[in-house]
Formats: sequence, structure tokens, C-alpha cells
Amino acid sequence: MKSNGLKLSIEIARVHLFSKPKQTIIAMLGVTFGIGMFIALVGLMTGLNNFTEEITMTSSPDIHVYNDVTEPRKSILEKENPEGFNLVHHQKPKIESPKLRNVNKMVELIREDERVLGAAPTLSSQVFYNYGPVQLNGNILGVEILEENKLFGLRAKMKEGQIEDLLTNHDGIIMGKGLAKKLNAKKGDRVVITTPQGYTMTLKIVGIFQMGIGVVDNVRSYANISRVQTILQQDQSYITDVNVKLKNRHLSKTVAAELQGKFETRAEDWETANATFLTGVIIRNIITYAVSFTLLIVAGFGIYNILNMTIYNKMKDIAILKAMGFAGGDVKSIFMIQSLVIGLVGSFAGLIIGYTLSVLISKTPFNGGDIISLEHFPVNFDPRYYIIGIVFGVATTAIAGYMPSRKAAKIDPIEILRGQ
Repeated sequence: MKSNGLKLSIEIARVHLFSKPKQTIIAMLGVTFGIGMFIALVGLMTGLNNFTEEITMTSSPDIHVYNDVTEPRKSILEKENPEGFNLVHHQKPKIESPKLRNVNKMVELIREDERVLGAAPTLSSQVFYNYGPVQLNGNILGVEILEENKLFGLRAKMKEGQIEDLLTNHDGIIMGKGLAKKLNAKKGDRVVITTPQGYTMTLKIVGIFQMGIGVVDNVRSYANISRVQTILQQDQSYITDVNVKLKNRHLSKTVAAELQGKFETRAEDWETANATFLTGVIIRNIITYAVSFTLLIVAGFGIYNILNMTIYNKMKDIAILKAMGFAGGDVKSIFMIQSLVIGLVGSFAGLIIGYTLSVLISKTPFNGGDIISLEHFPVNFDPRYYIIGIVFGVATTAIAGYMPSRKAAKIDPIEILRGQ
């Protein structure tokens, strides 16, 4: 009996859906539009977030170890009279070298940690790049190039030459693509650099890399540590920074705190260094999901209104069904079936529309200029968002259909028929 009742409810629901096709199609289009825009919008926004996070993480270390010479320190008066009241106006920092102490031992101990993927000692110098009449401000990093590759995958980012070329050229540099373009230089050319202290040196471009971020590609070059030590007129023990890459970057806060306590120096994790960027990602995600779910909820209200009007127009039919012996639950199931059919068909159509829009967006040309190396919009095709879309779409339509169907189940057939 229950099986026959369900079949009859399905047949009645089918008749209702096809009796007014315009209303049914409009309700389905509401779900389709909501799901489609949800998929396209979430795919684009999360794709942009993933792209910016990837290029940011690949161009910056998980932990940066350095000697923070700007850190506030107690003045002489505070040390001599800690209990008294002292006023020091415009206190100047003392002369202190940014050089890390016992850096070789430090790097050795860091590399022994099983959580560490790699540790690269480095130092940098601000320089002016001179090429004919052109002079550009930038910086040059002294690195162990093979260790640097472990941290940042530099080999995959080479556009000309190989990272090993730096090992065989003591006076060689690997230059950012944006900087090389501005200098109108290519592999094999020589470029003259000048430090703020007036030291001048001629170096040979042995390779060109592209990180994908303008603030890096437009100013940075890599050289051997010994060459940058010479440029800075320092001895072979002069190292100012150690960059650390972890197997799991989410452990960076914990490991950074341990390193800072162990070596009594500054260790900054990537979350602290990129706090502004991470805040922007969170805000964009909130806006994306808020707008997307609003579209789905609006579609749900549309379905509610259509089903509510359907029930109002079908009052006499509902009364006759109840007079014939249909229970309130049977009447409720008729309208719930209608809402679920609208939700399922609309959701699947929305997935197709959303995927199609995402593919079109991913093929749309985009010129990032000198800021970001990007040829097309990055779109995320994660199946998780498609699952969320269809689940939310069906759930929204089910809720939207439940309220008017409950109203239909409570109709008193005697009052309706008497009114007719």
C-alpha cells in the first residue's frame, strides 16, 4: 500500500510540474543560476588565492633567521637605575653588525632536525645595476645555489641557463627576468654594479629566472656567497641570514620559537612575515562564500514562492485528494517531491553551467604586466566545491519546499469545498 501511495504521489507531482511548465522552468533556473555562479565565483576566487599563496610561499622561506639590529634595547640609564624614573629622548640604536654568530654550526644543527627540508645561509646587498646609460636600484643575494634550489625550486624557474652555471663562474650572477628586461640584457652579457658605499664590480649574467612576482623579478639577482662578501668587503664568515624550509610549513611558528630560543637570535615564521597577505585571503574567502551562499538562498526563496503559489492555486485539488482519503503526509510528499525534482535538476544543470563558465574564465587572457607573471586567470576545479554546490542546492530547495508542503498537509478539505 505504501508503495502504491508513493507511486501515486510521484505521478501527481509530475502532473503538477508539467501542468505549468513556465513556473517549473523559472524555479529550476533560479537554482541553476545560483549553483552556476557559486561554482564559477568560488573557482575563480580560490584559484586566485591559491596562485598568490603559491608564488608567495615559493619566493619566501618558512622561517627566516637573522640578527634583528632594530630590536628595542634598554638604555644605559635604565640599566644603571632600574628603579628610578628615566627619560631618554630620541635614543639612537648602537652600532651592531647584522652578522650571525657561529652560522656554520647553526646551519648544521638546523639541517639535522627531521622537520626541516633545507636550510640555506645567505646575505644580501643593495646595489645599483649599470648597463650603459641605464641605472636601476636592486639587490643581489649571495647564496649556496644548490641549497637555494631545495628551498625555492629555483631550477624550475630558470628561463635561460642553469643554476649549476653559477658554480663554475665565480663572477657570474643569475638575474631576474624583469630586471634583465629593463636593462635590455640577456644571458652572456656583462653588467656593472655599484654599492651605496661606492664599490664597483663587473659581473656576467649566466642565467635568468622568473619567480612570477614583480617585486622579486624586477630587482633581484643571485650570486655566490663569496662574491657578495667581496662586494660588501667582508670576510668569509660574514653571513647575515639563514632561510629555512620545512616539510610541513604549518609547523613554522613552533619551530621558529624553538630556533629563536636555541640560538638567541630572531626567527620569523612565514605567517608573521605574510600577516597582511593572509588577512587579505581570509577576507576574500569570506566575501566569496557570503555572495555565493546568498545567491543560493535567494534561489531558495524563489522556489518557496513558486510552490506557495502552486499550493494556493491547487487548493481545490488538495481538498479533493484529502476527501478521497489522502493523508496529510501524502499531500506533503507530493510537494516535497516537486521541490526535490526542481532542486536536483536545477543543481545538476548549475554544475554544468558553472563548469563551463570556469573553463571559459580559465582560458581568458590576462596580462599581469610587471607585477605578476600570469597569462590566464587561475581557476580552481576542486571537486569539493561542486559537491558543496549540489548539496547546498538540494538542501535549500528541500527546506523551501517543506514549509509550503506542511501548509498543504494542514488544509481542511471541508472548509475549502464549502468555500467553493
